[in-house]
Amino acid sequence: MATSLKAGHAHRYAGLARLLLKHRGAAVSGAGAASELALEGEELDAGTPTDEDARHLVDELCRMGPTFIKLGQLLSTRADLLPPVYLRALADLRDNVPPLEPGIAEQVVEDELGVRLSTAFGSFEAMPIGSASLGQVHRATLRDGRPVAVKVQRPGIRRRALEDMEVIGELAEFLDRHSDRASRLGFSSMADQFRGSLVGELDYRREAANLRELGDILDGFDRIVVPRPVDDYVSSRVLTMEFVEGRSIDSLGPLGRTELDCADLAEQLVGAYLEQVLVHGFFHADPRPGNILLTHDHRLALVDLGMVARLSPEVQDQLLRLLLAMSSKDSAAAADALERLGDRLEDYEPGRLRARVAELLLRYGSSTIGDLPAGRSLAELAVASSACGLRPGPELTMLAKALLNLDQVARTLDPGIRIDSIIESRSAAVMRDRMLDAARPAKVMRSALDAAAFAEQLPGRLNKVLESLAAGRIDLRLEGLDENAVLRGAQKMANRVAAGVTIAAFVIAAALFASGPRGATVWGYPVLTIVFLGLAVLTAAWVGIGMVRRDLPQRRRQRR
Repeated sequence: MATSLKAGHAHRYAGLARLLLKHRGAAVSGAGAASELALEGEELDAGTPTDEDARHLVDELCRMGPTFIKLGQLLSTRADLLPPVYLRALADLRDNVPPLEPGIAEQVVEDELGVRLSTAFGSFEAMPIGSASLGQVHRATLRDGRPVAVKVQRPGIRRRALEDMEVIGELAEFLDRHSDRASRLGFSSMADQFRGSLVGELDYRREAANLRELGDILDGFDRIVVPRPVDDYVSSRVLTMEFVEGRSIDSLGPLGRTELDCADLAEQLVGAYLEQVLVHGFFHADPRPGNILLTHDHRLALVDLGMVARLSPEVQDQLLRLLLAMSSKDSAAAADALERLGDRLEDYEPGRLRARVAELLLRYGSSTIGDLPAGRSLAELAVASSACGLRPGPELTMLAKALLNLDQVARTLDPGIRIDSIIESRSAAVMRDRMLDAARPAKVMRSALDAAAFAEQLPGRLNKVLESLAAGRIDLRLEGLDENAVLRGAQKMANRVAAGVTIAAFVIAAALFASGPRGATVWGYPVLTIVFLGLAVLTAAWVGIGMVRRDLPQRRRQRR
């Protein structure tokens, strides 16, 4: 990224600067008390941004072009940065652009696939069924008659988007260097996140891979459909996928719900989303009503996978801990999870964060499920974190926005659905599955081997320390040293290490006999496997009893 502003981008800097100056109050109020009050439904003062201000921002982003439309859509996930009035307006930001001139889309397809249109397709409708700022979608059929949807990227859009992103990145870095407020909000990191998201959307091969991966993840959900890509008809600018006939969830009215098993549909949708987030760490980041279609056979189709999010195992673990802490109203655990999901700023106040989280969880406990959707709960926690000097991670804010959208879709299907209860039960099930997975013989054996390796290396390492001590190469300064206590401690440590090695040997022997030729069995397992596991349990119990009988009384005597 550039370290200084470029003269050739002066007119674009000016446009962005005017936009920032005109709406500078939005970011100021977004991470502070005004945003929290707005989320809680309290009336704001006259200085707070209004619906008209938010609409002006949306209009200006649309005039500035497709890159800034995408920027606005990404900003709609930042509950910690912008007040709710802006978030609502940006969430409704839609690409409203005319289609390409006739013949241009067809030429792009031929250039990208390297064949004539009539050779690749049995039919190709010239009028697109959908048009957006980055591309448009045409209905077609393959030579074998299969209906498909062909997504075609607009010519020149990639070059323009890359230039716009360069300008945004340069200005963000400039502001971070010269403004404490911008540095606190992390404009550069936001620009990097936006660049990664948009680059992914500009490469249709990535979206094809997303479709395949999500389809595999949700293969077990019979009421959920993910269109599969047609691999031979995919390039960086053309994406051909199965055509899904359906209508937007927004078009479903009260009478339409009577013809469907809406409760099962809504529950499967929420379950499918939690499967993505908590189990696989890969989720559809934009589940708004327009991206979820109700098919003619009464299933739900997830479309437009340009915007997805990936979670590392560490982030997955902390999100799971946060959801479980919210369901159990454990404010200390929730605050700890938020700390691990965010970046601590210089003015971070951990005590204030814990007090604010406790206050929010107490209010959640007194709210009905209809009053406080799960996405809004996460959004409020993100706002509280930012107000206390803890910059929330992008994963948390993106998940909060996705859950808000998911809540809207699920309640359109089934107004009485209890999403928080589904999240609580699913989170607990995921935690149980992880604990059972950790107890698998292969993982136990690996842990035992690690323990055996540690025990094997320990004598050599202790010997090196003792040799260094004997040679005078280590200078230790100890006060009030009780030699007898040190010897007793060393003896205990040696006994515990020997017991640990013995237990590991028993477990390894049990695993080897379990995988070898089977003779006599008990409960479906070889007898020797049961014997060695029993010995491991008895040895572990002996060590535990020794700790209780000897260590704890000694500690009590020392306290006296």
